[in-house]
Amino acid sequence: MEKNGFSGVVALTGTGWTDSEIVAGLADRAQRRPNQRNTAFAIASMTKGFVAVAVMSLVESGALALDTRLRDLVGDELPLVDPAVTIETLLAHRSGVGDYLDEEQLVDIDDFIFDVSAHTLATPDDYLPHISGHPQVSAPGERFAYNNGGFVMLSIAMERATGARFHDLVRERVFEPAKMTGAGFFRSDDLPANAALGYVKSGRTNVFHLPVIGGGDGGAYVTAEDMSAFWIALFDGRLLSNDLTAAMIEPVSEAPGQKMRYGLGFWLAPEGDAVVLEGMDAGVSACSSFNPTTGRGYTVLSNTSTGTRPVVRHLEDESLSFRC
Repeated sequence: MEKNGFSGVVALTGTGWTDSEIVAGLADRAQRRPNQRNTAFAIASMTKGFVAVAVMSLVESGALALDTRLRDLVGDELPLVDPAVTIETLLAHRSGVGDYLDEEQLVDIDDFIFDVSAHTLATPDDYLPHISGHPQVSAPGERFAYNNGGFVMLSIAMERATGARFHDLVRERVFEPAKMTGAGFFRSDDLPANAALGYVKSGRTNVFHLPVIGGGDGGAYVTAEDMSAFWIALFDGRLLSNDLTAAMIEPVSEAPGQKMRYGLGFWLAPEGDAVVLEGMDAGVSACSSFNPTTGRGYTVLSNTSTGTRPVVRHLEDESLSFRC
């Protein structure tokens, strides 16, 4: 894989398989530090799965409900959001809210740079000026439209409902009970020693392309082992009740143009039981899937913008994967 330019980790785990990993490329090109089995990679929108589980954990504890209306928590801070938008419609990407980061408008992910200083986006409330000025594009519940801003709104709702910090809620309700010991939301100016730097096509790092720390719509870091731990914990009942987990992976929408279905926070294979998380940012690409029926899964993490694509295509050819 290194000959093909792949930089990252590929891991296959599960019942009936010999756990295996392939590691290639450099975590830090300037220092010639190689990627390793325990390298932590940024995962962009794969983070949404963790956020969704944390939200459902708050539903289970009674702090939130699926029919809680967002405006009941944020009031006039998001004045253009339809009062009928609920936690459930946000989780399902069916809220119809306007998006501050419309991925359909991006020709090349490496060209994207925030129009504000990256260091100013450190907490959910920091995003309010950037998500509050977008009018509804459709009625709540009317249709599926992938929406980054909707998950930022969920992070704000989590803080309003609990009085706790968003990053702490995800850590306490997902990372810690799942024993994801290498996972976290890390500042780009204070990364742990095992973290990979992200690289864009120019060879520069992605430090100016992304917020200084991840938020509701993306930006957590994980190791491949963390992803295996997450899937196992999700489906063995350590994170949520079986009923709530089942509700999250029940198909709610067909995703136009994606050849995939969507539940509450998770992509679902077009056929069968595989559950998928994926993410891509400048200098970041990641994909992970798990089939709770077979107990088998895979994770591909890369510190380049499109590094996972050829690997996932190969896994598809081997009938081990679904499209990411």
